[in-house]
Amino acid sequence: MTDPGTRVAPYGPAALRRAAPALLGYAAVRALGLLVLAGWSGARDKSAYTLLTARWDALWYTRVAELGYGYEVRLPNGDVHSNLAFFPLLPWLERLLHALTPLSYGAAGLAVSLCASLAAAWGIFAVADHLYGRRVGVWAVLVWAVLPVGIVQSMAYSESLFTALAAWSLYAVLTGRWVTAGLLASLAGLTRPVGLAVVAAVWAAGVVSFVRERGAARAAGAPPDDSAPRPPSPPARPREEARGGASRVARAAGLLLAPIGAAGYVLWVGHRTGKGPLGYLDVQAGWRNGFDGGLAFARFVGAKFTPGPSGPALPSVLAGVALTAGVAALIWLYAVCVRSRQPLPLLVYTGVVLTLALCASSYFGSKPRLLMPAFPLLFPPAQALAALAARRPVRAAVIVGGVAVASAVYGAWWLNGSGPP
Repeated sequence: MTDPGTRVAPYGPAALRRAAPALLGYAAVRALGLLVLAGWSGARDKSAYTLLTARWDALWYTRVAELGYGYEVRLPNGDVHSNLAFFPLLPWLERLLHALTPLSYGAAGLAVSLCASLAAAWGIFAVADHLYGRRVGVWAVLVWAVLPVGIVQSMAYSESLFTALAAWSLYAVLTGRWVTAGLLASLAGLTRPVGLAVVAAVWAAGVVSFVRERGAARAAGAPPDDSAPRPPSPPARPREEARGGASRVARAAGLLLAPIGAAGYVLWVGHRTGKGPLGYLDVQAGWRNGFDGGLAFARFVGAKFTPGPSGPALPSVLAGVALTAGVAALIWLYAVCVRSRQPLPLLVYTGVVLTLALCASSYFGSKPRLLMPAFPLLFPPAQALAALAARRPVRAAVIVGGVAVASAVYGAWWLNGSGPP
C-alpha cells in the first residue's frame, strides 16, 4: 500500500468549507438532471416523482419498510422473487423517517437517497483530497455526478447510501480510524451484497498493517550482522507503548466489526428460510442472480454479434461494440489505478466491486448502476481534468458541462424508458 501522505482533513465546519466547491458542483449537476427529468416526464404525461420513488427496486424497499420481510412473487416459470434479497438498512431508515415525519415511505426513501448522495459526494471528495489534493477531489465528485446513470443517485435506491458508507469507511482506513472504518463497513454490509468489497478493503489494509508492524519489530530487534554484538535498545517510553497498544486494539476492533453487518443479515436469512448459512444464495437464485465468472455476460455480449437469417442487425452490433468498449475501458482504468499505486484498500475495494458486477449472472441492464460505487476508477480522469483546468479552465468546464447535459438527457430518457431494474 502506498503512503497516503499526511493530508488529513478535519471533521466539522473546516472540512465542510473545504468540500463546499465539490458539494455545490455536485448539487448543481444533480439539480440539472432532476429538472430535465421533470420536463421530459411531463411531456410524456408521466410523474417524475413516481419514477424516482415507486418503480423497480424502490417499490421493494418501501414494501420492506412498511410490511417487513416475507413478501414474495412466484412467476409462471417457477422463479420466486423474495424481498429477502434486499438488504435492510435503507428500509430501516425509510421506516424511521416515516415514523418521525409526515413523509410517505417512498418520499422517505427519496429523502434518504438525496441526503446520502451528498454524503457520498463528500466522502469521495475526502478520499481524493487526502490522496491528491483539493482540486482533484472537486473534479472526482463532478465526474461521479455526470456518470451516464447518475440519475440513480437521486432515486430511492440504495446505491447512494452504500457509496457514502463505502467512501467514508475507506477514508477512515486511510487516516487510521479503524473503529470508524469497521462500523461503516458493517453498515455498508447491511446495505447491499457488495458490502463485501468494503469488508475486504478494511481487512486487507488491517492485515497488511499488522504484517508490516511485525516485520518492522523483527527488523528493529535483529543484530546488525552475525559478528558484531547488538547494542542495547533504548527503553520504550510508556506513553509510546500505550499509544501503540491502543492502536493495535483499535485496528483489531475495526477488523472484527467490519463483517458483522453482512454476515448477520446473511445468517438471519439462512435461519429464516431454514436453509442454513447458504440460504441467501438460494434467495438470489430465485431472482436468477448468481456468480458464474462472467460467462453469462460474455454470452450476452457475444449474442449481439451473432448473425441472424439476414445477418446481425446494425443496432445490435453497435450495442455489442459499446459493451465491449465499456468493459475494456473499466479494465484499463483499473490497470491505471494499479500502475499509479493507489492505496491497497482502494484497489481491493474497486477490484471486488468490478468482479461482482461484471462476473455475476444477474440482469445485464443493471450492471451500469452496480458499477457506480466503484468511484476510485474516476480518480485518473479527475487528475487529468484537474491538470487541464490548471492550464485551460474554460475548456475543462465546457467538457464537464457538456457531459452533464448529456447525462441529464440520457437519464431522463432512460428513466422514462427501460430504466434501471
